[in-house]
Order: sequence, then structure tokens, then C-alpha cells
Amino acid sequence: MPMRLSRRRFVATWLQIAIVVVIFLGPVLWMVTSSFKRNVDINALPPKIFFAPTLQNYVELFERFDFLRFIANSLLIAGGATLLGLVLGTPAAYAVARFGLTRTGFFMLVARMAPGTLFVIPWFALAVALGALETTPRNYALLIFIHCIITLPLAVWLLISFFEAIPTEVLEAAYVEGCTEWQVFRKVALPLARSGVAVACLMCFIFAWNYFLFSLALSQNETMPLPVIAFSFIGQGSQDWGGLMAAATMISLPALILTIIAQRGIVQGMTAGAGR
Repeated sequence: MPMRLSRRRFVATWLQIAIVVVIFLGPVLWMVTSSFKRNVDINALPPKIFFAPTLQNYVELFERFDFLRFIANSLLIAGGATLLGLVLGTPAAYAVARFGLTRTGFFMLVARMAPGTLFVIPWFALAVALGALETTPRNYALLIFIHCIITLPLAVWLLISFFEAIPTEVLEAAYVEGCTEWQVFRKVALPLARSGVAVACLMCFIFAWNYFLFSLALSQNETMPLPVIAFSFIGQGSQDWGGLMAAATMISLPALILTIIAQRGIVQGMTAGAGR
């Protein structure tokens, strides 16, 4: 009897794991395989499991667009927004955790949950007033600043728990040694929360890299990032699913590679922040 129960538990456990894997990885597998299909194969009913793979979608992707330039645009916008979000968000998270600014933390959470459409029209009006839609450098600056709407609240929200986990005795010892508040933050708190900063950096970059709405509404042809380019494969009455899946696969690769490289640090950082 105990052997039967253990076998049932074993089968049930692996069945649950298989269901979760299919739910999360099924769409990714479909995206990647579709990028190697012709549109005829993608639209076939019933769906074709076996097909002749082709690289034509990727060839057309690089022939149709200056893809490397759009990759550079995405790197600049996502990297700039991540850097600015961390520079502003790290001290803010420390202040919320250290001085118990619960209202500030609440407003940061509200800003994190607010839909992006709430900010597009005011930012568009501001961009027109400042001429940020007319020149490329100003447009880059505009896109970096507006993506901070994504990265800044996210950085603060992620880092608060890491700073709260630092023992008060450690900070008080630094005060006894004569450190100012800024020195305590820079020399004591920040090094102790470096795993959290790394996690926040990666998460902010991924969110800024993938965000679509702000760039669609406010970018120029010269400053368009990758997600906007993928949107061009969908037109009224016609969809190039193969090209769209190839573009989506290329867009996903940098974030996927970064996540795989840093997955151990992410797990350790999130566990440390939650468990202290």
C-alpha cells in the first residue's frame, strides 16, 4: 500500500510539472517553430507537426529592415532607462525602508500598477511642446525618460525588501563610527544589497526592453526599438505570421540569454530578499 501511494504521488508530481511546463513553454515553442515555417504551413488546418523548415523569414527580416540599428535602439533605450531607474530608485528604496515612508511605497506600487495608456497623452503633449519628436537626440532622451515610468517604480518595489532585510545594528554601528546618512547608504547598505540591485537591474532591463506602447506612440523612424518593428508585420486584412514570429524570436533572445546567464543570481537574490 505505501508503495502504491508513493508511486501515485510520484506520477501526480511529475504530471503537475509537465502541465506547468506546457503552459509556460508551449507558446515559446510554438513561436520558435513558427518562425521556421512558411505562412502556408502556419495557417494550415489541422496544424502541421512535421514541416520543411526554412530560414526565409529571418532572411526577409534582415533584408526588409535595418535590424542591427533597431537592436542598437532597443539597447540604448532599455539600458538608459534601466540605469536611470536604478540611480534614482536605489536611494528612494533605501529611504522608504530606512525611514518607514509607507505612503511613498504605496504610491510607487500604484505607479507600478497604473496602465501605460494613462501616461501616453500627457507625455505626447509634453514631447510636442519641447520639440522632442523633431530631432533624434531629443527623441532618444524622451524615450529613455518615459520608460523610467516602468523601471523606477519596479526598482523601488524590488529593492525595498533588500534594504529592510539589513540588520538595524549594522547601520547603527556605522553611525557610531561617524558616518553620515549618505556614507551609511553608499558604504554599508548598498554593498549588502548588491544582489538585490543585480536582480532589479535585470528585471528593469527586461521590462523596458519588451515594453511596446510608449515607443509606438512617441518614437521616430530613426529611434524605433524592436517591438515596434514586430508590429509592422500585422496589417489590415493581412498578417505575416512567419515574419512576426521570427521578429518575436529575435526580440526574445537577448532577455532570454541574460536570464539564463544570471538565473542562479536571480534565484539567490530573490530568496535572500524574501527570507531575511
